[in-house]
Amino acid sequence: MVQLNPTPSVEAMTSQDDIVHLDPDHPGFRDAAYRARRNAIAKAALNYVEGAPAPLVEYLPAEQEVWRTVWRELAPLHQKRAARAYHEALESVPIDRVTVPQLREVNTLLQNASGFAMLPVAGLVSHRTFLGFMGKSVFLSTQYMRHPSVPLYTPEPDVVHELVGHAATLGHPIFASLNQAFGRAASRVSDADLEKVGRMYWYTMEFGVVLENGEPQAYGAGLLSSFGELGRYQRDAELRPIDWDDMGARPYDPTRYQDVLYVVNEPFADFAKRAIAYLDSLKPA
Repeated sequence: MVQLNPTPSVEAMTSQDDIVHLDPDHPGFRDAAYRARRNAIAKAALNYVEGAPAPLVEYLPAEQEVWRTVWRELAPLHQKRAARAYHEALESVPIDRVTVPQLREVNTLLQNASGFAMLPVAGLVSHRTFLGFMGKSVFLSTQYMRHPSVPLYTPEPDVVHELVGHAATLGHPIFASLNQAFGRAASRVSDADLEKVGRMYWYTMEFGVVLENGEPQAYGAGLLSSFGELGRYQRDAELRPIDWDDMGARPYDPTRYQDVLYVVNEPFADFAKRAIAYLDSLKPA
């Protein structure tokens, strides 16, 4: 078996017992119990061996309440601003809004829908690792919960982002094919082109919008899992047409709301075909 223990950037040691490093401005930095909790969940991910069921996380009452709070706030926005493809995805992979789903439960649905699986990772990994695994129909997912003091905010991907934003879409054939195409590209291109592919992924699968009935509707996981950003992007972000070169050259800051978003101005399935063809045309290193 291959052990899935890629070294994430969040693993810079801050003490002898720490696995997860939190920046001083992180909401949980001064919360010893939260740090210990993050370390325990990260350790389970690092000890995971491919082929075994994803490790169970017994989410605490406070973590379950964060989950319910997020859904109470996001659900009305999804009704207004989530793309049709996302609503379709939720029909195949419904996400429990009361109790945090376990990855192994979600994987049963995903396997039946698309063959994808979500496997645990301790924290952030490189573009080549994260995207490359998707070429094998594997999504590397965190399992920890954001700090309860700010239930509608997280400075890095957490289980809310992974499950609300990504899980359902991985079971949708169009989203699944797009993710696989990004994975194929990331596995073969040069480091310079990999940076471009990573930015393309950011501005599509994380923060993409599609024009539906004259309104830019969200299909990107970053938008769909962010209460603050989902509520503002139609009003405050600059909406540009899809342009692979412009997108691939534009840096992004994951700690801020996005100033520029790229809009799909055609049926989502047609866009996906064009995007997959473009990704598959990128030459190997």
